[in-house]
Amino acid sequence: MLSYATLGSNDRQAARRFYDAVLAPLGLKSTYADDEFCGYGPDAPDAKAFLWICKPYDDAPATAGNGSMLALAAATRAQVDAVHAAALAAGGRCEGKPGLRDYAPNFYAAYFRDLDGNKLAVVCTAAEA
Repeated sequence: MLSYATLGSNDRQAARRFYDAVLAPLGLKSTYADDEFCGYGPDAPDAKAFLWICKPYDDAPATAGNGSMLALAAATRAQVDAVHAAALAAGGRCEGKPGLRDYAPNFYAAYFRDLDGNKLAVVCTAAEA
């Protein structure tokens, strides 16, 4: 349904270090980077970026949206745990520890904010192996 998502950042170099660490457990890496943009996608030949970190187009400071959240899919609960731990180790802020939620059967998720205050989730809906 989505083609890509963007998150604004006021310090793209710091954001790149953050997302390099946070997205690695999901098998995602930077597939494009310059002074203004950094794109992340699968670690595969010819993979396209679906998550972009960039300065806002209007050159105003990046701000986190109230009620906005980006949820990333994880294949395993261990990946959820690893992403959350990486986010906190890289300077992110916890918004919900990894664990089962009542939203749906097997909905295992963790929530965090990045260095610019953007809220993200990482979710696994597979049954525990």
